[in-house]
Amino acid sequence: MHRPISTPSAPAAIGPYSQGIHFEKFIYASGQLPIHPATGEMPKETVDQTRQALENVRAVLTAAGSGLDKVVKVTVFLVDMDDFAAMNEVYSSFFVSPYPARSCVAVKALPRGARVEIEAIAYAPCDCDCGCTG
Repeated sequence: MHRPISTPSAPAAIGPYSQGIHFEKFIYASGQLPIHPATGEMPKETVDQTRQALENVRAVLTAAGSGLDKVVKVTVFLVDMDDFAAMNEVYSSFFVSPYPARSCVAVKALPRGARVEIEAIAYAPCDCDCGCTG
């Protein structure tokens, strides 16, 4: 059984998807754009966009009873690979060794003109009474 994760501490979904899904022992956080959840604003610089996107990932994971320290896999989407170093500088301040597995891919465009989008998979034992073995 899976259950959706929803929190006002991250931007609302802008389509037919959940901010995250808790399935058995894992949280699957949807790609988070660098949108500030309270203001709807998006920073202009890649470092600030990376920071906001990771704060949004953190908020989804926290709402699900997990956290960045439980992340096992991250996917980073960049509109321009020339932003890789700037993204990596901020990214490295959110995670410690042993670092999660990660992919970073270049994409043609992201919603709302974002330069960065980040999704994550994190461990979180299920504490619901859904019958799973989490």
